[in-house]
Amino acid sequence: MAGGKETPRQKLIGMMYLVLMAMLALNVSVEVLDAFVVVDEGLTKTTQNFANQNEAVYREFARRFAENPARVRPWKEKADEVKERSDDLYNYIQELKQEIVKLADGEDTDAIDEDGKILGDRIRAKENTNPPAQVMLSERNPRGTHLKNSIEEYRDFLLSIIHERDEGVRESIEVSLDTSDPPPKEGATVSWESHHFYYMPTIASLTLMSGMQADVRNAEADAITYLLNQVDAGSFMFNALEATVIPRSNYVFRGDEFEASVFIAAFDTTQAPEILIGQYREIVQEDGSIDYEMIGQSDPLPVEHGKGVFRTRPGSTGYHSWGGLIRLRAPDGSFISRPFESEYQVAEPNLIVAPSKMNVFYMNIDNPVEISVPGLAADQITASVNNGTLRRVSGSNYVVVPRQPGEANVSVTANIDGTTRNMGTRNFRVRSVPDPIATVAGREGGNIGRNVLLAQTGVLAEMKDFDFDLTFTVTGFTVESVQRGFVVDARSTSNRLTDAQREIIRDAGRNQRVLFDDITAVSPAGEQRRLPPVSFRID
Repeated sequence: MAGGKETPRQKLIGMMYLVLMAMLALNVSVEVLDAFVVVDEGLTKTTQNFANQNEAVYREFARRFAENPARVRPWKEKADEVKERSDDLYNYIQELKQEIVKLADGEDTDAIDEDGKILGDRIRAKENTNPPAQVMLSERNPRGTHLKNSIEEYRDFLLSIIHERDEGVRESIEVSLDTSDPPPKEGATVSWESHHFYYMPTIASLTLMSGMQADVRNAEADAITYLLNQVDAGSFMFNALEATVIPRSNYVFRGDEFEASVFIAAFDTTQAPEILIGQYREIVQEDGSIDYEMIGQSDPLPVEHGKGVFRTRPGSTGYHSWGGLIRLRAPDGSFISRPFESEYQVAEPNLIVAPSKMNVFYMNIDNPVEISVPGLAADQITASVNNGTLRRVSGSNYVVVPRQPGEANVSVTANIDGTTRNMGTRNFRVRSVPDPIATVAGREGGNIGRNVLLAQTGVLAEMKDFDFDLTFTVTGFTVESVQRGFVVDARSTSNRLTDAQREIIRDAGRNQRVLFDDITAVSPAGEQRRLPPVSFRID
């Protein structure tokens, strides 16, 4: 292996190479080489785990692209190219492995299954040192050199999409895909190609190439995770969401149409915007962009929890218009100004059914709802729902608990002068509670110190960006790692780390991955969920 910083896998392969050379010098029996079959199987399983995690990242790209194509497209296109190039290099290495096996055992070998997977225990000529050299070191067709060049081109491509300031990601990729010649020994220099394929038993070369495939998937994971993180880089970060209903008018005559905009409003409770009420005008900048400034006297609005609060006591009925500018500091430190205009009407009351948390109801949990008819007392109003139950908590505050997905219709009647009048119905979408996010040490993955990881009690299931007070309980998880070439794992049937799992973490080397997988959790209502894995790299 090359000098400098090496991953545990690279150190392991280097040690394997030295042990193999010693075995060959001692003319050890062929059966000993069967140990490489076990190592190869472990590397193949680890590579598949990396591939599964990478597919989850690509699905997240697709989801975000569907929500916001303009923002996500440039990063998704790069991620798609990473996937294409990673698959090409992975498949090329697999084709070379298949060719070595066929040369060792013959074209009719049963060591390659229908899917192209190599079954190491079925290779008859495991000890044969000729096939790897014949395939990879031929002067006529030096595919070892071509493989080295392909890895270098792939590495340079990944580095080209990662900013130089992100040194940790770049270093991880450079180490994983290092193709430097090994240090000279006794004055003799050996090339990277010869180091991997010259006088190397067939099974040993295949195992080294499986390690290369694992490194490809590992580097792919580093690159696409970096790209996914760039989607929101430089964007405004908001820490609160709120369902917002803006009616075109709060009053309509019987037979007229009622119209309202319903959407999610995002805001930052830690950064108060400046909101000015009054007249404003547009200013055309030198680059052609539009900015705004206030004209004449303007009144600032008080800001409470990141939201401006407009209060007034109109003295007459009819339409009243108002507006102004909102100024907010951008991530780069500059200020942006956006105009707003609105109006309200002082008129007769209309039914209000407003969810306190979101613009949808969630099944089997309490969904706070405010139901009122302005101008009428709360005890004059009766409400019902056609999906689940509805109960009054106090005054105009109600709780809806839907039981079935689809839709829930909240109907309201009012007792006015002894007569029951239908005040209308409001329809709400009903969804299942979203899956929680599995976290360890308050994180969803990444780099972590071994001692920090060992200090944790276990795995938590957190409801992020979900305004309801709802707690899932983790009921089991598996800790998995590759150590000394073998996949080791241990299962917990609770949310706490077991002694066996702590032992796996304690034995994990620097830059080695520790995977929390097969995570299950249960909701307060008893609903079982399976959560995505959490992957750490030991610092």
